[in-house]
Amino acid sequence: METLTRRALNRATLERQLLLGRAEMSAFDAVEHLAGLQAQAPFPPYFGLWSRLAGFRPSELAELLESRRVVRIALMRGTVHLVTAADALAWRPVLQGIYDRDLKQNTLHASALAGLDHELVAEAARKLLLGGPMPGTKLGAELARTWDVPPSSLTHLARGRLPLVQTPPRAIWGKAGQTTYACLDEWVGAPLPPPSPASLISRYLRAFGPATVADVQTWAGITRLGEVASSMDLRRYRDPDGRELLDLPELTVPDEDVPAPPRLLGPFDQMILSYADRTRIISDADRKRVISQNGLVKGTLLVGGRVCGFWEIKAAKKAAVIELSPFEKLTKRDTAALEKSAGELVQWAEAAAETHEVRIHPPA
Repeated sequence: METLTRRALNRATLERQLLLGRAEMSAFDAVEHLAGLQAQAPFPPYFGLWSRLAGFRPSELAELLESRRVVRIALMRGTVHLVTAADALAWRPVLQGIYDRDLKQNTLHASALAGLDHELVAEAARKLLLGGPMPGTKLGAELARTWDVPPSSLTHLARGRLPLVQTPPRAIWGKAGQTTYACLDEWVGAPLPPPSPASLISRYLRAFGPATVADVQTWAGITRLGEVASSMDLRRYRDPDGRELLDLPELTVPDEDVPAPPRLLGPFDQMILSYADRTRIISDADRKRVISQNGLVKGTLLVGGRVCGFWEIKAAKKAAVIELSPFEKLTKRDTAALEKSAGELVQWAEAAAETHEVRIHPPA
């Protein structure tokens, strides 16, 4: 069995995540190819696509959300993701166990919900949402007319038992909107199919492989996928530590010496979050510098295919500044490439600002 170096895994990840070169691909095809984008905050998916696609315009993604071809829905790891409507339909049944378990264990809501018939409450919530998208506060208040339970807990139950999408105008670039919900199947006009864990594994490997079973389970937030993978027709490698890596048989790994241009990744980028062993992209020490204790993930700098710092945009009145904070001293060539990319990013992200500036801090 072939052993892949950590650098080879790095290049494979960059290639599949469209980060070896900006792709000539539509926003829809990219969302599908990438197995969705992390989206617990409204706008990181726009930055994720900017990093990966040639000439990406925010209006492309906004139009997909408004036309319901892509949706924002809680999926992997119990976290909101932006995915195609078809993937949302296919994946939510596979991941439903995450939400069933949360309803029994959630420290804020489980005790209040323990005596309720969850199916009955969910059906009542579905009927309410047939009238149109509804804010979570209103949905909970309406349900509380029937059940003497805190409205927030009833809304939490509805989110756990029903595949609720967050509807526009939330997450439309340049707009603000409260979180309103609709049932996925009603919103996109298609039923949820039976769960297929094997299909979920295949899609992960196409976007992130080669990877271990532990990596797949970390991304998905569910366990016992090793049993499923063992019955699949997969290519197998070893990583530098001897662990078995899985991949789709039709896919290959690029040469480990292929160049990896400096890049800026957006906040909450899935490259940082989708592996049990993230050292192919970021060291354990640096991971603690870009992910806060409450789970916020900074925009990051990539040099040589690895995270080497973070960035932040600060906008006030008509001025926008992007600050780069590298962790180590960089070459003049890499610094110049990051500075150029940062200038393009701040002008793209803060198009209405009259002035744009790039500041590079000395290594921390």
